[in-house]
Amino acid sequence: MLARGFGWWRHRPGVMAAGLVPALIVGLVLLAGVITLAVFLPDIATAVTPFADGWPEIWVAVVRFAAGAATLGAALVIAVVSFTALTLLIGEPFYDRIWRSVEEELGEVPDVRYGFARALGDTVSLIARGIGVALLTALLGLVPVVGGAAGAVLGVVLTGWLLTDELTSRALTARGVDRAQRRRLLRSRRGQALGFGVATQLCFLVPLGAVAVMPAAVAGSTMLATSLLADAPRPTR
Repeated sequence: MLARGFGWWRHRPGVMAAGLVPALIVGLVLLAGVITLAVFLPDIATAVTPFADGWPEIWVAVVRFAAGAATLGAALVIAVVSFTALTLLIGEPFYDRIWRSVEEELGEVPDVRYGFARALGDTVSLIARGIGVALLTALLGLVPVVGGAAGAVLGVVLTGWLLTDELTSRALTARGVDRAQRRRLLRSRRGQALGFGVATQLCFLVPLGAVAVMPAAVAGSTMLATSLLADAPRPTR
C-alpha cells in the first residue's frame, strides 16, 4: 500500500507536491530538536546516572552508553509520532486534497468531513500514546547488552501501529467508523496494518525520508482503509 501511495505521484503530481510543504516545515523543526539533543546527550546520560560515579570505568561507560541510547531512542519515537501528528494537523488542507483525490479515483468521496476538532483530538491522542511508547522503549533500552536492540525493535513495531492508526483515521472517520471501531478493524488485518506502519516508520528514520514519504503515506493509508472496509461489514455508530 505504501508503494501504491508513491505511485500516486504519477496521477496527481501537483497535489502530492503540495503535501511536501507542511512535512518540510515540521521536519526541519523536529530535526533541529533531535540534533540539539544529540549534542547534549553525553551530559544528559551523565546527569541521569549519578549512581555510577564511583563504579569502575568500564561499567560507567556501559551504563551511560545504555542511558544515552535509551534517551535517543525514546526521542526518535516521540519525534516520529509528533511529526506525523503535527504534519497532519498543520497540513490539513493539503492532505485533505490528497485524500479526496484518492477517494475520487476509488469511488465516491464520503460526505462526512474530518474537521479540525477531530484532527486536533487525534493529534493529542497520538502524541500521548507516542510518549507512552517512548517511555517503554527507554526503560527497555536501559537493560545492558540486549536492551538497546530490543528497545529499538519494540519501538519500531509499536510506533508503526500508531502510525497506521493515525493515518487511516481520516478515511475511516469519513465513513462513520469511530476510534474503537477503527482499531478493531485494524486488528482484523493486523499483519497488513502493522506492515504498512512499520514500512512507513522505517522510511521516516531515513534523513529527509519523513518529508518525502508523508504524501505517499497519506495516499497509501487511504487505499489501505478502503481495502480494510471492503473485507468487513460496514460498521455502524
